[in-house]
Amino acid sequence: MDENKIIITGLSKSYWNKRALDQVDLVIEQGMFGLLGRNGAGKTTLMKILATLLPKGEGKISVCGVPIEHTKEIRKITGYLPQDFSMYPSMRIEEAMDYLGILSGIETKERRARTEQLLRRVNLLEHRKEKVKALSGGMKRRLGIAQALLNDPKVLIVDEPTAGLDPEERIRFRNLLCEVAEERIVILSTHIVGDIEATCEKIAILNEGQLLYNGTVDELLEKARGQVYTKEADRREVPRLKKEFRITSMHTQNNRVYLRFLSETPVPGAQVCEPNIEDAYMLYLYRNGVRSLDDGLGGES
Repeated sequence: MDENKIIITGLSKSYWNKRALDQVDLVIEQGMFGLLGRNGAGKTTLMKILATLLPKGEGKISVCGVPIEHTKEIRKITGYLPQDFSMYPSMRIEEAMDYLGILSGIETKERRARTEQLLRRVNLLEHRKEKVKALSGGMKRRLGIAQALLNDPKVLIVDEPTAGLDPEERIRFRNLLCEVAEERIVILSTHIVGDIEATCEKIAILNEGQLLYNGTVDELLEKARGQVYTKEADRREVPRLKKEFRITSMHTQNNRVYLRFLSETPVPGAQVCEPNIEDAYMLYLYRNGVRSLDDGLGGES
């Protein structure tokens, strides 16, 4: 049923002469859905359209059975955490949550109960008297999730939520998103491939506004099987290898370099290895005409 789906058909959006989204067709169901792409791929534009912060342009969108044009109804069932989240820095956490609840029209008793419940869920209840500006980056992101869930939405949209977080906070945030996704649609937009690999079963890849891939992580990995290699080489060989192959990672130990790279044909002296999602993602971009793979590809570093 459409009540538990987002259905996007023929979505296009232009800014001046630039096509930010070009004939995008997607169906997003309950659970974690990953939207992957380089910086400038169109991810944030799509997120803002789904959150009714931008008009859609061409095409049709329904969110849990509600046409996207019905802005007030969409906002009642949608929570949004933008990449540049900021929230009343001089207020205490509980004050900021209460104020947002008032703006959302939530009755006093329910508002206070939900604030306490959500702050406990994001592990901020003991910090509720602290001012927002005193929080760490990870704590502010968790507060962002709490405010986005205040109206108990059917859809939660999070845009680049782990950018700038340390590894421990990133893992904590991923786990929180997975818990939240058991009850609703969660759309995770990111250029950090590891976030998708750790949380999502279904993903879409955008590049320059076009939908390159829509399917499961396993299906994407299968497309790269047999085309990912590892090789140990002398440092002096690295410039030549960089010209010959699409290198996904390398590390140096003494004068030896350990490379991981992509090749559609067998490579003498190299060993085939199991692909990870970053390998598969980079290979898919290259197959679809993206020749520069350096911009906006994120790992765990």
